[in-house]
Amino acid sequence: MTYCVGIMLDRGLVLMSDTRTNSGVDNISVFRKMFTWSQPGERIITVMTAGNLATTQAVISMLEERSKAPEDRHNSLLEAPTMFQVAVTIGKLLREVVRETQLENGQEGKSRFTASIILAGQIKGMEPRLFMIYPEGNFIEASFDTPFFQIGETKYGRPILIRGYDRQMSFEDAVKLLMVSFDSTLKANLSVGMPLDLMVIERDNFDPLHEQRIDHTDAYYQAISSSWGDALRQAFYALPNYTFADK
Repeated sequence: MTYCVGIMLDRGLVLMSDTRTNSGVDNISVFRKMFTWSQPGERIITVMTAGNLATTQAVISMLEERSKAPEDRHNSLLEAPTMFQVAVTIGKLLREVVRETQLENGQEGKSRFTASIILAGQIKGMEPRLFMIYPEGNFIEASFDTPFFQIGETKYGRPILIRGYDRQMSFEDAVKLLMVSFDSTLKANLSVGMPLDLMVIERDNFDPLHEQRIDHTDAYYQAISSSWGDALRQAFYALPNYTFADK
C-alpha cells in the first residue's frame, strides 16, 4: 500500500509520500511515488501515486516521455494552458492504462490494477491548484471546504490533519503536521514505510522551495515521533477522570 498527502495553504502547496510497496510481508521494496516536472519561471507540476505499481509506473513513464518530446511534437504536459487541462490529460492517461491492463487480464484484473493520483502545481499567472484523480479518469479539485487530499492508507493520519490544519499556517508548521500524520500511519500500518519524500511549492516560485528525503535516522523526524507520543500520553492523563460513583 502507500500513503500520500497534498495540502493547500495560502502560501502554496506541501506534499509528502512514503516509498513502500509490498505484495506480502516477505516481499517489500522501495519505489519513489513523487515526481516533478518544471519549467523555470513558467510552471511546476508534481504528482504522487498510489495503487498498483505496474499501473502507476506505466503512467509516469508515459508522462516522462511526453515531457521530453522533440520540439516538433506537442507536449501535453508542459504545454497545457491550465492545471485543469493537465488534470484532464493525466486522468485520460490513467483511465486508458487501467482499462488496457484490465482487458489484458480479464475478469481477474477488474480490481487489481487500479491506481489514484494527487496532482499539484502552478502555471504562471494562475493560482496554485491541487487535484485528486481517480482510476476512472475523473477528478476533484481542492477548495476551502476540502483543502487537502490523501491517497492510500488514509484513515490513520486523517484525524491529525482535520484537527491541526490551518490554511494560514506556515510551511514549517505544515511539514510538522504532515510528519505527525505520517508517524501515526507508520505506527499503525506496516504497508506504509520510510523513507518519506517531502516537497514544498511556494506560490509564484516555479522551482521547489524545499525537497527532502526523510529516512528513519532523520533527527527531526525522530524528535517529532517521540515528542508526539509523549504529548498524547500527557494530554490523556490530563483529561477528567471517569468515576464509578453515582452521578
